[in-house]
Amino acid sequence: MPKTVLITGTSSGIGKLTAIYFAQQGWNVAATMRNPSKDKELCNLSNVKLYSLDVTDNHSIQSAIACAIQEFGKIDVLVNNAGFGVDGVFEAMNDEIIEQQFNTNVFGLMRVTRAIIPHMRDQGGGTIIQIASMGGRITFPLYSIYHGSKWAVEGFSEALHYELEPFNIKVKIIEPGAIKTEFYGNGRQFIMSDDLPMYKSLVDTVEKVSQEAGRNGEPPEVVAKVIFQAASDRSSKMRYSVGQPAPLLLMLRKLLPDSWYFSIIKRSYKI
Repeated sequence: MPKTVLITGTSSGIGKLTAIYFAQQGWNVAATMRNPSKDKELCNLSNVKLYSLDVTDNHSIQSAIACAIQEFGKIDVLVNNAGFGVDGVFEAMNDEIIEQQFNTNVFGLMRVTRAIIPHMRDQGGGTIIQIASMGGRITFPLYSIYHGSKWAVEGFSEALHYELEPFNIKVKIIEPGAIKTEFYGNGRQFIMSDDLPMYKSLVDTVEKVSQEAGRNGEPPEVVAKVIFQAASDRSSKMRYSVGQPAPLLLMLRKLLPDSWYFSIIKRSYKI
């Protein structure tokens, strides 16, 4: 019997390519997004079913999970992919944008995780895969609240694995580097204020480096393959870094003193 994966945030980017890749490997895929009616590709795959799911709405989460279980009989793997990035000057950010960042990237991920646990516990196991970021363990200029959200995902997921291990539920964390998605384009929310001209020089300098990283990023397919690897292997490995420069920077962050590592980042951003 084919295994089933439920993936959040499949309207584009990593989520969409992950849904396609799992389907190509013969899995049943419950592909979720806020507006399935806008999809033009996943709906044409025979072993993919689309469901409406908004990670900020508990009712839609419960409904999507229940419908997927009814359709496929079970959910073996959850991929918590839904999220977005806010960058810019923290002083210019209001409570609304900060709360929106955490409500989606952290609380939304927690809601979906909490909703799937009873099903996986009752069926004797499963795998929960959290899409974090290399930015969940390292930081870059102007990404303060995005990093805050992804560091929260890392800490939450690592601690949670102790609770779920007795039920044969694995928790795995994917840490992508620079990936060519809408994270650097239409999906980006950049915050700046004309009332804060003292930041302009820093913003202009950092912006050039950030956008170049996005243009030169690896395609989302590379992340989809690593997510599938995490879903399929039987190891106790928790973290999977993928896409340059994630593996190198994560290693340097672990080995170097703070001051040395910060110097490398500052030089790379020319600040």
